[in-house]
Amino acid sequence: MKIRGERECKECGTRWSYYETGSVGCPACGSLHSVGVDDRTEHTDLQVTFDLTAIRNAIDDQPIDDLAEQAREECREYVRRRGFVNAGTLRELDDDYLAANELLHVADIVRREIDLEEREELYFLSLLRDADGGGPRSDDGQRPPAEEVPPGLRSARGLAAANAVRDYRRDVRTWAADRDLTAAERGALETLGEHVTRIRMLDGDVDPRTAHRLIEAARDLANGLRGDELAFTRARDRLEDLEFGTGGSDGRFGD
Repeated sequence: MKIRGERECKECGTRWSYYETGSVGCPACGSLHSVGVDDRTEHTDLQVTFDLTAIRNAIDDQPIDDLAEQAREECREYVRRRGFVNAGTLRELDDDYLAANELLHVADIVRREIDLEEREELYFLSLLRDADGGGPRSDDGQRPPAEEVPPGLRSARGLAAANAVRDYRRDVRTWAADRDLTAAERGALETLGEHVTRIRMLDGDVDPRTAHRLIEAARDLANGLRGDELAFTRARDRLEDLEFGTGGSDGRFGD
């Protein structure tokens, strides 16, 4: 959407930036009557906090399917409100967003699975610990490495990656709408979308390393569109590898 990010309150005259507060309400008096004082700028990234602390604190008191339901809803709301264009600037496809997407899909399986394996339960708890950066390893959202994904949660990993890249690609196209992309750049964006569609049609059931390469291709492509020629070359190579790979363990995507 395009909005006037710099606002002026009609009641008290206070000026503020929508891009910083995420609200059209005046931070001084609370009035909703304001006017824009700048040109309309593309903006899809709302102010939203991703915090799983309350759910983590209930681990000893609630069954795992209840924890999974709560985590699913928290992640769903976070993903729904997030975007990647901030005041006309294209953001990165960040680890918090990726981790929230994966926890959303893993939690959905955990809450429905009757015979949950111990390995799957531990994987879910690992995501719950680190997805919002609340764990000891980093301030950013973290996911276990690809080799630790249990077979029963492989589709959750793949579908989360495909959905995250789908959302990111949508905002990249929004950001690039007023830019003069080359035929090669437009073609790379289309190819990225085709890979997303293929993985989604498989319900995410691809090798976790394939899902990782899809994410890296999206990141490199975004950097390439910002002017990094080496990143753009890497993106095209990654997309070509996904297209013409020799096949993973399931014979459908390259390793």
